[in-house]
Amino acid sequence: MPPNNTSGASSVHEARGALGKRLRELRTSAALSGRQLAESLSWPASKVSKLENGRQAPTDDDIRGWTQATGSQAETESLLAALHTLEVQHAEWQRILRTGLKPRQQELIEWGERTRLFRAFEATVIPGLLQTAEYARARFAESIRRLQLPNDINEAVAARLRRQEILYRPDKRFHFVLTEAALRFRLCPSDVMLGQMDRLISFSQLPNVRLGIIGFETQYATSPWHGFWIYDAERVLIETFSAALDLRQPQEIELYGHAFDQLAAVASYGRPARAIINRSIDDLASESTGDGSDFRGPGDD
Repeated sequence: MPPNNTSGASSVHEARGALGKRLRELRTSAALSGRQLAESLSWPASKVSKLENGRQAPTDDDIRGWTQATGSQAETESLLAALHTLEVQHAEWQRILRTGLKPRQQELIEWGERTRLFRAFEATVIPGLLQTAEYARARFAESIRRLQLPNDINEAVAARLRRQEILYRPDKRFHFVLTEAALRFRLCPSDVMLGQMDRLISFSQLPNVRLGIIGFETQYATSPWHGFWIYDAERVLIETFSAALDLRQPQEIELYGHAFDQLAAVASYGRPARAIINRSIDDLASESTGDGSDFRGPGDD
């Protein structure tokens, strides 16, 4: 894996830059300065520069206005196609979650129907397919607060639990790799986390689920920069604070597949994995006051 976690972000940046370059070529072919183009479209002068240099993504109307002003309407459809591909690659949460959290869960259910092999690595959180209702609620509540989303948390939790029905499908296979840190980060009340770890042990014994835990003492071959999901060999999904990266280029899928294999190779499975989970349970239980009110994350009150 490269020395940082920018491979997916770099491909999105390159795509945005390529789109901006095409827009600049149309403007220069029309013998228009940036200021002249901006004035013809009643835009701030800086907008043309931002679009051409990939610092701002255009809208559909921006594309249509640009091609009309430069007399290049024949390029409109190809430019819109490039823009929509970019929007799939880099989908900002504010856009895709503008109507709430439930539609995103429904989209993931539909992707799950098409996928036979799921590979997921998580360094800091429990994967959604393995979450209890209470843990899922804490994660959704964080997203609602951070992004100021419509509050459909009950519907979102119910949809996430429906997603988990796929774990019992014999035609599906799941390989999860978690770090021990994901078991110990205080992202919810302690009683919720204790229940979550019990659920992990239960899920780890399903015949089509392989659960690996990378203990703190493990020597890594690949750095655990961020979590990611691989759907068959078709798609890699990465979630950042601001957006979801949806990578579908073969070289990107191959890179993440190789990274997953290296992380999976140093994980513990079966009884050793459950021993790490039980160790985390014992440590948390010994620290807990027993009333479920401790270990709340920021803003959880």
